[in-house]
Amino acid sequence: MPLLANPAKSLRWATAPCRSLGQVRVRTVLSPIHNHDLWTIRGQYGYKPQLPATGGTEAVGIVDALGEGVQGIAPGQRVAVASVQGAWAEYFLAPAQGLVPVPEAVADEVAAQLVAMPFSAISLLEFLQVERGDWIIQNTANGAVGKTLATLAEARGVHVVNLVRRDAGVDELAALDIDHAVSTAQEGCKKTVRAMVADTPIRAAVDSIGGRASDDLLDLLGENGVLVSFGSMTGEPMQISPGNLIFKHTTVKGFWASKISAAMPEQTRRRLFAELLERAAKGELKLPVDKIYDLADIAAAAAASLQPGRKGKVLLRP
Repeated sequence: MPLLANPAKSLRWATAPCRSLGQVRVRTVLSPIHNHDLWTIRGQYGYKPQLPATGGTEAVGIVDALGEGVQGIAPGQRVAVASVQGAWAEYFLAPAQGLVPVPEAVADEVAAQLVAMPFSAISLLEFLQVERGDWIIQNTANGAVGKTLATLAEARGVHVVNLVRRDAGVDELAALDIDHAVSTAQEGCKKTVRAMVADTPIRAAVDSIGGRASDDLLDLLGENGVLVSFGSMTGEPMQISPGNLIFKHTTVKGFWASKISAAMPEQTRRRLFAELLERAAKGELKLPVDKIYDLADIAAAAAASLQPGRKGKVLLRP
């Protein structure tokens, strides 16, 4: 049963006292609106907060105060953080170990969305266990994770077939120097994909849509491939052909970044963040912004975030 039905109607601006829990207090600079934030508001996500609750799970901000025992972080330091609660506020609390110091070369607009989606993308790339020269395929490739996954994979020498549902999505990816894009709105798109990979087996597929789109990916996978469910844009269960599943010896897995991150060795976590920061500082990791809204305009911002065809993330500024 949903907690709240409609984010555009249920969200409002309010004031709340700052409560110190011995963690780091961060003054918010910018915070994005993610799909999982809206799913949480609807009561459709794995995390269900006690109401009333403050939304927002990621931000870039300035360290304002340190809790007892916190070391390695200084007041005034600019940091990025995700997997928090209450980032859509002037201040929020975050665990010190989750903070990522942001170099000056990385703009606030990039830093605000540097952790959740890019880290999910690079963690997903590791999860797929693919190597240089391999082919993978993903749908909703013009989404935040899709764009980042394509960029990071190509940097590692992994080829990506990027499926989009609108013809305009191909141009959108091309503007970000992301190639191998195919519109599923075009007749014969599967034939286009097979010609693109030159009959090389596709090792892995990432499904963010669900429904019949899951089987479309499975149909294009090579033998012994893996199909990963990353999300369900349609809200429908995955529809999979038993024939493709059985005769191709396909493995189907789910991926929830929060669980993957929690179980990740610290050395791996540091290596992946170092790769993200390096590419962001060089301008190789492009994280476009559609529009920045004042926090007081949260309802309008949520409505804008739900609109199709956005060019980037909707961000909030206190």
